[in-house]
Amino acid sequence: MGLLAIPFLIPMNTYIKQVEQVASEKLGVPVKIASLRLAFLPIPRLNVDGVQVGNNAELSVDHVSVVPVISSLFSKTKVISKVLVNKPVVKKAALDILASLRKQQGTPAGDTSVVIRHIVLKDAKLEWPDMKLPDIDADISLSDANKPESAEISSTDGKLKLLLIPEGTKQNITLTADQWTLPVGPPMLIDKLQMEMTLEENRLLISTITATLYRGKVAGNAELSWAKDWRANGKVQINGLEVAEPTKLVSKSTHVSGRLSGNGTYSMSAKEPAQLADKILADFRFKVDDGVLYGLDLVKAASILLKSGQSGGETKFDELSGLLHVVGKQYELRDLKVSSGLMAAKGGVKVLPNKSLDGVINVEVKTGINLAAIPLQVSGTLDNPQVFPTKAALAGALAGTAILGPGVGTSLGIKAGSAVDKIKGLFGGSDKK
Repeated sequence: MGLLAIPFLIPMNTYIKQVEQVASEKLGVPVKIASLRLAFLPIPRLNVDGVQVGNNAELSVDHVSVVPVISSLFSKTKVISKVLVNKPVVKKAALDILASLRKQQGTPAGDTSVVIRHIVLKDAKLEWPDMKLPDIDADISLSDANKPESAEISSTDGKLKLLLIPEGTKQNITLTADQWTLPVGPPMLIDKLQMEMTLEENRLLISTITATLYRGKVAGNAELSWAKDWRANGKVQINGLEVAEPTKLVSKSTHVSGRLSGNGTYSMSAKEPAQLADKILADFRFKVDDGVLYGLDLVKAASILLKSGQSGGETKFDELSGLLHVVGKQYELRDLKVSSGLMAAKGGVKVLPNKSLDGVINVEVKTGINLAAIPLQVSGTLDNPQVFPTKAALAGALAGTAILGPGVGTSLGIKAGSAVDKIKGLFGGSDKK
């Protein structure tokens, strides 16, 4: 029974200051250690508790166990059979510390004075600005050159899994997800995801992306590089995705229902990975079938010429199509077309970074009398959109009605007002409320 006390009879706290000093000199930042001790049961190991690296604890670890190969302690090359790291917390700023260490050491491929065979991470937390990343577990096997031979990484909730297998200078990676919420942007829920990737130096090629979400399918590919800045580009194709739930994540008052299909391309470039979404340039040709545009009643707005405009209501449609053009945080709907049994509409709308709306949609209500298309100014915000006739159309309608009477006079006046709008547009004019 006395053997059980041995791990507690060999304290190494007298060495803590020396270890902290050496580590601080190597990393170039302060290193703090709460305790050190040797343990012999169940196998010999060095236990380190309460590690903090950096002025603001950019890297911290609750507990580390280092298990050496005893016979190698007296050799030139020391071999560590296993390193167990429990509850590490890595902040974004820790990357700067690691980058500085790599510059000091140069290329570490030939440095094998210490060989690590196996690394196990438990409950690792990555703290990244604007990203909600899951805690992960990792099991990594290393070669004699301290390069990964294989790795299996999974989120602690089991929803995300990554398998890495080396092939020459490349790393083949398979990522699978089940009932997983995206960590960046709107919290979209993915039912199933599979990605086949190849990692080589500062480049990640994603050859295949297949996902099922919101009763639809998404496929595509992508390439990510970070030799200097972070860059990404790729293609995406969507089939039969029900858009009601995803659009509610963007706006609770104005959203769309129906089934979305389409395809497009995108590219991004930024200094930091978290900034990529804000630097996106994308074009996506889309079509939504059998849906409803909530928050706007285009038929009512086109039927009643009110200067104060219309808000609220809904517009049912058979098909909504167009081109989504994205530049950073600004979205533009081009070649927008809406058709149903009651009306037909076309035009374009911009969604500015502050979520305000700016655009014109020409709406033709299909009644017994063929009315002219009513040009409606779209304004307000994404959460509270408003539509009202343009000034030129409203003035034309009033003038036509006064001269020729309601009905024909109103229709001709609207046409005249619309023509004025088009002529002004040729010279850069715009119609604002």
